[in-house]
Amino acid sequence: MDLELAGRNVLVTGAGQGVGRAVADAFVAEGANVAFHYNTSEVGARDGVEAAQVAGLRSFAVQGDVSRQADVDSMVAAVADAFGSIDVLVNNAAFTEPGPLLEVDLDDFLRMVDVTVVGMMRVTQAVVRSMVDTGGGSIVSLMGDSGRVGESRLAAVATTRSSTMGLMKSIAKEFGRQGVRANTVSLGLVRSEKFAHHTAGADAERMARITKMYPVGRVGEPADVPPMVLLLASPLSGWITGQTVSVNGGYSMV
Repeated sequence: MDLELAGRNVLVTGAGQGVGRAVADAFVAEGANVAFHYNTSEVGARDGVEAAQVAGLRSFAVQGDVSRQADVDSMVAAVADAFGSIDVLVNNAAFTEPGPLLEVDLDDFLRMVDVTVVGMMRVTQAVVRSMVDTGGGSIVSLMGDSGRVGESRLAAVATTRSSTMGLMKSIAKEFGRQGVRANTVSLGLVRSEKFAHHTAGADAERMARITKMYPVGRVGEPADVPPMVLLLASPLSGWITGQTVSVNGGYSMV
């Protein structure tokens, strides 16, 4: 199936590693022009850009701390200027610090808010303004399932992640008639660079217990995520907006 993404201009935040990199690479494979945003993962972002350019596509890496307004303004302006428009935004950048509620360090929590909540708001606000000026676009924001269904030892993370759904649903209602769609992809546990951090260094026995919570018999891989993101970004999903779709191996079916 042709998802009609060839030639589309895409910004993926947090695209230097893990799920973000997998999503950005998948857009490249569809023939899209991709801006690989990164904060610290420069090598991964530039590797992705190199592969895109070898394929004959327009692509570049753009650095920025999404918790800083000046960085966001510069990043979004650079992408819009280079591509002429931003047709698709994928919000992936986040900061998470798992742990029991009673042990949450409030400084860590405020950093999660700064990046995951305020940072997403900054990027989205700037991109929506650009999309309205150029006739619309699609926003797909990633979050963890903890923010959708709750999770032990992830109360602080869940608090910040749940904001994603509210923002996307509100954008869908406020800007739908201006051609902007907004959806959320909610993820189960995905095996990425920070996997050990998110599982608290789980040993084989604990990992076996975690895996049993997934009806498909395994946790996720970065490659499991892009198909849904691409579909929601595609013009073929033009009648889908304001939705939260779970990609979680059956971990939660609510």
